[in-house]
Parts: sequence; structure tokens; C-alpha cells
Amino acid sequence: MAIRTETIRAAAVAGRFYPAAADKLSATVENCLNQGMTQPPGRVRALLAPHAGYVCSGLVAGAAFAALRGLPEDDRVVYLLGPAHYKAVHGVGLSSARAFATPLGEAPVAAEQTTKLLNAGLAHIDDLAHAPEHCLEVELPFLQCALTGRFAIVPMLLDDEVDLPALAEFLAEELMLHPIDLLVVSSDLSHHHPYEEAVRRDRHLLGAIQAGNISAVRHGEACGRIPICCLLLIAKRLDWRAHILAYANSGDTCGSRYDVVGYGAAAFTESC
Repeated sequence: MAIRTETIRAAAVAGRFYPAAADKLSATVENCLNQGMTQPPGRVRALLAPHAGYVCSGLVAGAAFAALRGLPEDDRVVYLLGPAHYKAVHGVGLSSARAFATPLGEAPVAAEQTTKLLNAGLAHIDDLAHAPEHCLEVELPFLQCALTGRFAIVPMLLDDEVDLPALAEFLAEELMLHPIDLLVVSSDLSHHHPYEEAVRRDRHLLGAIQAGNISAVRHGEACGRIPICCLLLIAKRLDWRAHILAYANSGDTCGSRYDVVGYGAAAFTESC
């Protein structure tokens, strides 16, 4: 099976989750990146970033993507994993589009890697799930601003029916064969707790991510816990180290402290 389409997946949440005007969007993303310039030790191979509206989680996302600023200007593939919020995908849902659009331009889809996933029987096309989905789209302007070289994406929506060990093994092999390629997992943390309880739960989850405790993450509240578990399996296989870069919740940034959503940023590195 091969992907052959001229379809462009249109931006679904521009003007709601982030600015629709290119100049304002670029300035917003650059501001978030410039406030998160902590560089973890080692070569960055993967990120965990939140996916709420930028007014709520943009600074935390900026702390994650700022870790990419030192990467060489190479052509690379970015595997972009997130949870399916609007439609069950029954495993892994891919897109048949040739590109995903944002106000900053088009992010091309990596047709070769998408086809390999399809031929391996690990995923299928689900454009209906991708059409309204925000969790991958909101990461794209950060990639467009943070990466200096060209990149193509493999947009992947996951749910509980995914064969996690098989998918993680496939991605680990690809990332080992292509050491400039990246993996980005999109997830928020706890949802709908009072501030202090949210902080307690989120700190526990971030500690589990740093420790590689897949069971604790699987039983946690992160909406992207399945993609996070995939990342942790890959990190274990390739001996990557997790670094927590930032944490905040909506009570800190955009709302009340009675009912908050948590946001975390992490980078995974390998030894240089």
C-alpha cells in the first residue's frame, strides 16, 4: 500500500487554540520558545508537550520545543503521536493528506514512513479522526519555528486498541536507523481537580515518566497516556534519559484554581 494524495489537511483550530494570523502566531511561538531555553544534556530525540490553547499551555510547550533549537539543520522526520479526542481510531489512525497546514505554512507528511506503518499492519488511515483533532496541530507551529532544517511528519492518533509493544519496537528501529529523526508526544496531564490536588497528581505522573514507570503512567490521568507509554517503551529500548523541563496548570495561566488541567514538558536524550 502506498499513500498517493494531493489532499491538504486544513488547520482546524487556528483562531481558537492559537492565533490565526501568521505574524501574530510566529511572535507568540517565539516568545514561548525564548522563555524556555533550558537545554538538557545529550542529543534530544523525543519530546513530551501539552496541547491546550497557547494562552494556557504555550509557555510549557515552549520549554519542550526550545530543546530542539540546538539541533543541526538537517532534513528529518518527526513522528507525532497524540490521543484521539473526537473519534475512536481502534489502534493507530494515520492521515492520507500530503501535508498539514498551519498559518505558518504546510508541514509535509512523510509518505514513505506512513506507508511502512500501513504495510506492517500497525496502523490504518482515519482522516475523519484527524480532521477536527487539535492535539497534533497545535504542536506544528512550534516545530515550524524551532527546527531550522526541513522536516516531514508522521501524524499518528492512538487509543487503547493499539498494539503498543509492536508499535514501539517498529518506531525504535526506525529511530535507531535514522538518528536525526524525532518523536513528539502530545499530552496534557490531570484534568478537573482543584489546584493542589492537580499539582500532587501531576508531580507523581511526571516522576513516573522520568523513572520510566510505564504501569504508573498507564493508570494515570494524562489524556495521552497511551502515546506516553509508547515513548517510554522506546526510551527503554534505546536507552534514552528523560528530563522534566517545565510544569504548570491552567490555574497558573488561564483559569480558576478550582478545576484545572495540568501541563508538562519533557525531553528525552541519548548520549552524544
